[in-house]
Amino acid sequence: MTAPLADTTVRAPARTPAEKLSRLLGHAPVHVALGVVGLIWLLPTVGLLVTSFRPRSDIQNSGWWTIFGGNVDLTLENYELVLGADLAAQTMLQAFLNTIQITIPSTILPLLLASMAAFAFAWIKFPFRDTLFLAVIALLLVPIQMVLLPLGEIYRDLGLIGSFLPIWITHTTFALPFGIFLLRNFFITLPKDLIEAARIDGATNVGIFRQIVLPLSVPALASYAIFQFLWVWNDLLIALVFAPRPGGQPMTTQIGSLLGTYGAEWHILAAASFLVMVVPLAVFFSLQRFFVQGLLAGSVK
Repeated sequence: MTAPLADTTVRAPARTPAEKLSRLLGHAPVHVALGVVGLIWLLPTVGLLVTSFRPRSDIQNSGWWTIFGGNVDLTLENYELVLGADLAAQTMLQAFLNTIQITIPSTILPLLLASMAAFAFAWIKFPFRDTLFLAVIALLLVPIQMVLLPLGEIYRDLGLIGSFLPIWITHTTFALPFGIFLLRNFFITLPKDLIEAARIDGATNVGIFRQIVLPLSVPALASYAIFQFLWVWNDLLIALVFAPRPGGQPMTTQIGSLLGTYGAEWHILAAASFLVMVVPLAVFFSLQRFFVQGLLAGSVK
């Protein structure tokens, strides 16, 4: 019988407790600095969250940080006013629903179109492919402010004013160049042998795109979807120009009307402002793993 081969794997020597402590202390300044920066960035959000639950009288008489000194008097009345039964609250609740109706199509449409175009630029040979890709990249330099007036005239001539369709089209159009650039750069890092083997087996471009490229590109697709979702949810300019009136305003524009009507009602403004923030925060933290993977995609081939 053949003698088993000896295990020649080189194993790193185990670190002693002193070495582990030295390594931890060596990285301590970096960790402390990052913790301080994170705390500074998070502090306004924490203050807004605490303020949104404090009664109006407490907001007017003391700062939100007094809650850590034992002055704990929290209430849900602020959110009941924002999402409750009065006129302004009904408008804010409708604005929340309008924001969802604007954001979801404006995220799905560019994701679908950009992924298909990126696949074509990465794996399908056609005339002037590189030239067209450079033209798409050049569109990143076009500011949206330059085309708002012509787009408004086009939408008016087509009879689209008064619906969410102009907002969907505008967000999709201006999201495509960045999406094509991002996804194409990820698609070209996929194994070439895998794509060629699928073509030898008779797979069409549609089949390769659906069964190979998309399943392997989930991190990049999720990263782009997060970018686009946050961009559309927090958008103010396009909503101000193209949102249907009345009754079609998203939350970003409705906050402005609350500020004009309830200039001193900080408890209502705090609750409404946190409602604008809570959905993007939930989306980001729930998909953070895909976001980090997408940022690192292609760094090591």
